[in-house]
Amino acid sequence: MQQKRNIQIIEWEDLDKRKFYSFGVFMTMAIRATVYPATLIRTRLQVQKGKSLYTGTYDAFCKILRAEGLRGLYRGFMVTTFTLISGQAYITTYELVRKYVSNYSKDNSLKSVVAGGSASLVAQSITVPIDVISQHLMMQGQGEHLTRFKIKPETGFDAKRSVFFGQTRCIIGQIFAADGIRGFYRGYVASLLTYIPNSAVWWPFYHFYAEQLSKMAPSNCPHLVLQAMAGPLAAATASTVTNPMDVIRARVQVEGRTSVIETFNQLIREEGFWGMTKGLSARIISSTPTAIVMVVGYETLKKLSLRPELVDSRHW
Repeated sequence: MQQKRNIQIIEWEDLDKRKFYSFGVFMTMAIRATVYPATLIRTRLQVQKGKSLYTGTYDAFCKILRAEGLRGLYRGFMVTTFTLISGQAYITTYELVRKYVSNYSKDNSLKSVVAGGSASLVAQSITVPIDVISQHLMMQGQGEHLTRFKIKPETGFDAKRSVFFGQTRCIIGQIFAADGIRGFYRGYVASLLTYIPNSAVWWPFYHFYAEQLSKMAPSNCPHLVLQAMAGPLAAATASTVTNPMDVIRARVQVEGRTSVIETFNQLIREEGFWGMTKGLSARIISSTPTAIVMVVGYETLKKLSLRPELVDSRHW
């Protein structure tokens, strides 16, 4: 019999689905906008050879801001707004699979692992083409020599509009001309090998850390505060475990490689074990605000979406 939890988890059947999806779109967009600069920096750090362009996360931030301005930190951001679809697919899959697994097991860790991995599988099938396009856009500017595709400058009346739409169209055209439809799913296997474990690790550790913190905190401490602390801890754990595969994923997608194993072998040969840690600090830095915003947003979203008769049954 499962031990009673201090922090009660709001399950799928407890939610008003109309409220859940309405508020969920705004939550997903807020998270994307908050963490995008750190994601861009992480991608450039992972793709560069050695320290040819940047020496670290802070150095990359300063150089990009100085050379490309604030806009440089948001290259390709408009493309990622399409991941709102994958965001909704992720949370729906996660909650539905948790509900399904609960028919066979009440163990929360098992439900979290299976649901997290399944949600990531569904979301990545939607997200990978968007990631491929956005990553090539991220590499423009100071990092353009590291990518196969380059934006052709436009002049005249359409030049300003091309900043948002023309550049994306240009990259999409080049990817399709070079690789066809398969080009948009380059690195799909590497993405699955990165994000399925990441999601499968994050959720059980999130619930674990939240529960452990609740045992140490005063009884009147708001659960949302404990959950906001547990999110970054779980994110740091998951990022550390899966970063080697994330480096390989970024290189496969940006450099146009076809073999995960060959990319791994070359990385070890050229940069050694430490090459597998590239972008880890940027990833943890980006995952910390992501986790806080996501956890606070998601738990608030679930609280606001509770069916009316259950509102008073949950400690806030």
